[in-house]
Amino acid sequence: MTAIVDYDTGNLRSVADALRRVGTEFTVTADPEALRRADRVLLPGVGEASSAMAKLRERGLDKIIPALTQPVLGICIGMQLMCLDSEEGGARCLGIFPAHVMRLGSGAPAAENPLKIPHVGWNTIGGLRGPLFEGLGEQTYVYYVHSYAAQVCDATVAVTDYGEAFSAALGCGNFFGTQFHPEKSGQAGERILRNFLKL
Repeated sequence: MTAIVDYDTGNLRSVADALRRVGTEFTVTADPEALRRADRVLLPGVGEASSAMAKLRERGLDKIIPALTQPVLGICIGMQLMCLDSEEGGARCLGIFPAHVMRLGSGAPAAENPLKIPHVGWNTIGGLRGPLFEGLGEQTYVYYVHSYAAQVCDATVAVTDYGEAFSAALGCGNFFGTQFHPEKSGQAGERILRNFLKL
């Protein structure tokens, strides 16, 4: 059974719909024991990083999630929360991935930055490594909605360039994350979810 972590941060329905499309059984839960027993865990999320971390802490999930030993996939804010910290709200995060989350385009003054923030729409991923991307080619298109992103680090397993390179996906041991939304990324996203569900 796959568990989707419920911590009041939205987009649970779209992730649940995607799991139904690929034909897997799942439960939506914040119960620590159910998360420990699950075969796989999905940590989705939309919204603001410090508020999302506060909700994890309220439920004691900030201690549970890093200790999980089964495959775990963070999506969007879910992946950011698995990093060291985030500029968004000065959030101290779970520390699973050795990456800092920064505002897109923060390296240039606003007047010199032509990028539209948030980054919304389709973009490509490259430098693909690891089991999430089995069967996918370089420059595959995926769908993004975000204003913050993890810096490229040793755990980076896919990269997107939007003015500068950022971590499109991270992987470390049994933990994985995608900044993009696989549940909104068509056939490529479905393949990524199927690959995760085979781990």
